[in-house]
Amino acid sequence: MPIEAATEAVRLPFADRVAAGRMLARRLAQFRGQNPVVLGIPRGGVPVAREVALAIAGQLDIVVARKLGAPFSPELALGAVTADGGRFLNQDLVRDLEVTPEYLEQVTAAQLEEARQRESRFRAGAAGPNLRDRIVILVDDGLATGATMRAAIQAVRAAHPRRVVVAVPVGSSDACQAIAGEVDELICLTTPDPFHSVGAHYERFEAVPDAQVETILRER
Repeated sequence: MPIEAATEAVRLPFADRVAAGRMLARRLAQFRGQNPVVLGIPRGGVPVAREVALAIAGQLDIVVARKLGAPFSPELALGAVTADGGRFLNQDLVRDLEVTPEYLEQVTAAQLEEARQRESRFRAGAAGPNLRDRIVILVDDGLATGATMRAAIQAVRAAHPRRVVVAVPVGSSDACQAIAGEVDELICLTTPDPFHSVGAHYERFEAVPDAQVETILRER
């Protein structure tokens, strides 16, 4: 499917995640009144998702995804896993690095447990929303490799939603092209070239603490 670009000029960098979320929300106005679920990916995607949910009267919640780091280079993502067991693997990278099945199972188990603990803490033990037959909008502050988003998509698809939409302010063209084929709609406001990193396209891109995510979810 084609990637939907912004219908208005996008000036980079975005001031912050709130400003980016408000701009993104204008591209999602068609979902207002359709009882959508807006799922932010913690931590950075949650402030963006809050602005979207407020603007379109969506139900705000989260989908927790954790990166699966490569051996000897934890920052290099082999893939990602979500709290309910959805997993995406970059099979080319796994093959090129000759990653063993034993290592994959070990890192998946560790990050799955971490994701479940974070999800329980963020939701204060409450159950997540029922996604069956609903429009689900997955939101992050940007797409670099797309690994965590692709794990989130797999997890959401397992819940049988009516429509899956991914919405981000900024992304690499490679990640957006890969994800576009896995969802019903992808909205990315801009795909700058060169991309460098998500944070390079924000004036303020401070780390979002767990406490901020918890506060946002309490106030929804």
